[in-house]
This record gives sequence, C-alpha cells and structure tokens, in this order.
Amino acid sequence: MSEPSLPPSPPPALGSLPDTEVSKHLTADLLAGHTYPPAEAIDSVVTWLGDHERHQADDLRELIEEAMERFADARTASDAWLAPRLHAALRLTKREAADSGIWNYLALRLAPDYVLWRFPPRKAKETSEDQVNAARFAGKYHTQAFARLWWAAELFRDGPDYRPVEIFCGNQDMLGTTLRLDIALHRATAQALVRLLERGIVHTGREVNALAKAVNSAGTTLLFEALGETAPSETGAYRDWVDRVGVHIPYERLPEGPPDGSAPPESIERLLVLFEKLFKEAPVRGKASRDEDTA
Repeated sequence: MSEPSLPPSPPPALGSLPDTEVSKHLTADLLAGHTYPPAEAIDSVVTWLGDHERHQADDLRELIEEAMERFADARTASDAWLAPRLHAALRLTKREAADSGIWNYLALRLAPDYVLWRFPPRKAKETSEDQVNAARFAGKYHTQAFARLWWAAELFRDGPDYRPVEIFCGNQDMLGTTLRLDIALHRATAQALVRLLERGIVHTGREVNALAKAVNSAGTTLLFEALGETAPSETGAYRDWVDRVGVHIPYERLPEGPPDGSAPPESIERLLVLFEKLFKEAPVRGKASRDEDTA
C-alpha cells in the first residue's frame, strides 16, 4: 500500500458533516489508503459546533497522534487507552454524540489517518484491492472508528471511574459483540459484564460471545432493571462536567469522567450471580472437550 501524503492541518474547531455529504468522499483511493479527503471541500459543507472552547480541535488531534505513536506496534491495544481519554476530551452531550455528523467529521476531516492506521486496508469481497471497511469512516455507533470508543466509554464507565472502560475495551471480542446489544444500555448490566472479565470468569473470544448471547437472550433490559436498579442519571452534573473547559487530559493515568451514572454495588452483585449462572449453562464451542481434559 502506498502511503498518502500528510493529513491536512486540523481545523480550528469541530463540526458536523451531514451523512448526505459523506458518500462523495468515501472514494476508492481513500478506502485503499492512497489519499485523504479534501479538507476544503469538507469544511465548505460542515456545520460548525461553535466557538466554545470545548469544541476546539487541536488538543483532540494531539491526543489521537499520541495514541498512534504509543501503540504503533499494538494497534488494537490502543482502544483501551484512547476510549476514556477521547470521551473526556470531547466533552459532548449525549444529544451531540447521537449526531452521526460529528463522527463523520472526525473520521473524514480531523483524523482520517487514524482510521487508516487503526483499521488498515484488507482484502474485500467485492474487489481484488485491499480496502478499509467504509463503516469505519461513516457507520453505526458500534462500528465507526471514533463513535465506538466514545460510546463504549459512556456506557461502560462507572460514574467518574473509567477503569471499567479500560477492561471492556481491552477485550476486542467484548467490544465488538456487546456494544451493539441493548443490554449495554443498562449500567449495572454493563458493570456486571466487566466484572466477569476482570475476575477471569470469561477468557476467550468464544466464551465472551457465548456470555453476551446468553445474557442478551435471557430477557429485556426491563428484567435486568428489576434485578439491578441503576442510579438515576444526574443530568445537571453531567452538563456541568461537559461545560468544564480547559481540563488537561492525562496520558499516564485515567482522566476523571462525569459524576453521574454510577451503578449501585448491590445491583452489580445480583446481576453477577445471574450472569455467572447463565454463562455456566451457555453452550461454548470447544468447552466440553476442555472440561474433559481437565477432569
């Protein structure tokens, strides 16, 4: 793969690139990693988020560059490091984060080099040429390169504590499977799943997939809400956190997240008991033979 030229200089602020403008920039040359989208053309149709300090782009660009430098030889490992820091740096409201245009803009204008770096072109079924999956530039929240990290951090943080996010994003099978399921929307459920990883109850990709399917099939989030009530979201506290500008994002320790959305420990423990039982009963390919070998 021939390397494209240096990416364009970061814009002064963040913006939203409408989905209707995306397809013209998802060219074969971009998906093959040969070029970057034209900055001026994108900026001419973008809706700027405003001149508020939290919408500046320089610090975010530096953070992304740091991730690529730190994890040059371990790209998948960058997810666990970048996700909490991206969440803390962007300072988005949930309404803003639901705008796919913001993620389009980050991927196609601010850091297309990151998308090509994290998801390098691979052989595609439709063509003989190596390509990046276009959904990494502009796709659903659980697939798009930046949205998946932000929403993983939002859904799997325990209040201001981003440590569960590191654990969750450190397992590619859990990140790729669970984030797209409705169960991830319930905070106590999300924390219970992380505890199963942390305690070593699930290890392999097959086990993670079996656990996620078992929990998702056990019932709706209404059932889990009855078993494990989640503390109500403190919308005022979250908004205050979003509006706190000029906050330094540390690289060597975790930043501090919003002071809302903590899951009650007793709720997590109740769900842990249920999920561990579900996992023991779940069919895991290859599990029977391993159990026989250790008997």
